[in-house]
Amino acid sequence: MKKSLIYVLSAMLMVVVSAPFVFAAGEAATGTVDYTKAIIIGISIFVAGIAMAFGTLGPGLAMGNGLNGATNAIGRNPEAQGKILLTMIVGLAMIESLAIYALVIALIVLYANPLLKYLG
Repeated sequence: MKKSLIYVLSAMLMVVVSAPFVFAAGEAATGTVDYTKAIIIGISIFVAGIAMAFGTLGPGLAMGNGLNGATNAIGRNPEAQGKILLTMIVGLAMIESLAIYALVIALIVLYANPLLKYLG
């Protein structure tokens, strides 16, 4: 079990490390090589992936914790299910907005990268 987990984690690490260079290779293959632009594009892809990873980790854990508390509360007091459900849904919507903010930031870094405007 531990050996297969190590293999999976190492494969994921290799994909994360090599993906920015693969996507930046298209910029470098256009003839005149501008390594600065290729490096910025590669780092932007890496940063977008890290932003999505950490931006969804916290909300995912918070949602699981909130659902755990809500199901325990309904199990202890089934008559209060309506109020607990309403509060839980509003709380989950607020938590989900954090993951959407991370997605917006990742999309800005990928498609509207402000650093590329300075390079020309």
